[in-house]
Amino acid sequence: MKYFLIILFFAVLISLGLGFYIKSEDEATGKLIIGLTLMVGFFVLMPVFIYHRWKDRNVKDYMLNKENILKMHEYQKDKKK
Repeated sequence: MKYFLIILFFAVLISLGLGFYIKSEDEATGKLIIGLTLMVGFFVLMPVFIYHRWKDRNVKDYMLNKENILKMHEYQKDKKK
């Protein structure tokens, strides 16, 4: 998964650069390549990256509920001492 993300990231960067390079010669094709690259970046790369980073984590640890707020207050009190 890690290597897939790295390869996809560099592919998006290369195709974005290619799109800007081609845009100087052929405006329509360059815009098409840039647009498709941005769509792949937003709809493929970002969700895969977010899934990769959150796959082994418990979401409840990051939610603000009564228990976590009390833990934060206790931590702040201990930090001031």
